[in-house]
Amino acid sequence: MLVKKMLAVLAVLVLVLSACSSNSGNGDSSSGGNSSNSSGGASAGNTGENAGDSGDADDPLKVVLLIPGNLGDKSFLDSANRGLELIKSELGAETKVIEMGTDQTKWQPIYEDVANQDWDIIIGGNTTSAEYFYAVAEQHPDKRFIDFDTEFTEIPDNVYALSYKINDATFLAGAAAALVSVSDLPGADEDPVIGFIGGLDVPGINTFLVGYIEGAQYVVPDVKVITSYAGTFTDPAKGKELALVQYNAGADVIFGAAGGTGLGIFDAAKEKGKYAIGVDSDQAVILNETDPDKAALVITSAMKNVDQAILQAVRRFGEGTLPFGTVEQLGFAEGGVGIAKNEFYDALMTDEMKAKMDEIEGKLMSGEIVVSNAMGMETSEVEAIRNAVAP
Repeated sequence: MLVKKMLAVLAVLVLVLSACSSNSGNGDSSSGGNSSNSSGGASAGNTGENAGDSGDADDPLKVVLLIPGNLGDKSFLDSANRGLELIKSELGAETKVIEMGTDQTKWQPIYEDVANQDWDIIIGGNTTSAEYFYAVAEQHPDKRFIDFDTEFTEIPDNVYALSYKINDATFLAGAAAALVSVSDLPGADEDPVIGFIGGLDVPGINTFLVGYIEGAQYVVPDVKVITSYAGTFTDPAKGKELALVQYNAGADVIFGAAGGTGLGIFDAAKEKGKYAIGVDSDQAVILNETDPDKAALVITSAMKNVDQAILQAVRRFGEGTLPFGTVEQLGFAEGGVGIAKNEFYDALMTDEMKAKMDEIEGKLMSGEIVVSNAMGMETSEVEAIRNAVAP
């Protein structure tokens, strides 16, 4: 059975929150955990033969999002929730979000409970929950499911799944970090040294790292990259501790692929007057709501456009064109990933630096630049890449 085929992969990936999402706190998982309801107005429609039965054409589409953890990570999971909000506002759907908390033993019962309810589309995502999500999907072939972030290539026939070429975005992040490191900005020095903090030393996180290193080397061939792994996605204090060590060792910019742990990097950047790069969401804009001084030090963020990906998937479902039983991969050229270009990016990056970034984006779009993917690498290959740029 499909689920059994995934167990070997899950043994490696089970702790990785795809796109390094953070689960903070424990949600109430009884009867579907913490949830909020919102109802839309006009119908989203549902005409395709693979779309499933969504009721009368005049009824609003009913869409539920299950979060494997809790909202508030200012990153991956919050981006998925923004997608649900767009589904409500732009498609007029009736929506609900359920926070399943961090107790994984409760996830499958929640999925089962929701699958027995009257939803047209059930949305979930991230590697840690895939075994449960796909098992429930197989048990309910009449239901339609969307996995908004998968590491798998085989999925049930009633699931549509998305994966992201996040290495495209981290290539851009690495290029930006290296450009800042050799700039005249306060906090940068003449030595091209940047940092990376990952949640775990596993392929899903090293995909972020390898793209970051390749992007940095593209613009500054002799760049050095300090790499650390926190061993957790939910400890900002640990993130700050590791970031301070890297800043003290000469890093001018640090990129974190560590979920909530990565929030500590921004604390350290503020304390040392150095720079940081966010992940998954536009973290500078989010930080600016509470701490503009931190936001001003965030050059950019390497983003999975999860919100837009979810919106487009549900839109295609309503049109009857969503290809269930397939995994679609979205990179920079497909609009699935990118970097944040906001007021802070504009303030920190010179016109020359921005022009270089635009040039790189054009080459990613055309396919002239192809970024390596650590998901297909042996451990020894990743280690060799890390060692080659170590200070």
